[in-house]
Amino acid sequence: MEELIRTNDLVLISFVESLLKEAGIGHFVADAHMSVMEGSLGVLPRRVLVDAEEADAARALLVEAGVAAELRPEGNGR
Repeated sequence: MEELIRTNDLVLISFVESLLKEAGIGHFVADAHMSVMEGSLGVLPRRVLVDAEEADAARALLVEAGVAAELRPEGNGR
């Protein structure tokens, strides 16, 4: 799996999830429960992961949606 985004911004996570779901790109939000446990300190951000095979399509979708600045460097999960 490849990490696309790492953030504490719940609105951004929700937006990215809806884009990926609409495009039929499988994804997983990691550390969601850990983020809740640590409170509002922002120490443990949530991560949006996709299969490596779908990473390029997911990145292109998020760039088109205007959230390119939030993307993690390519190849971080390979």
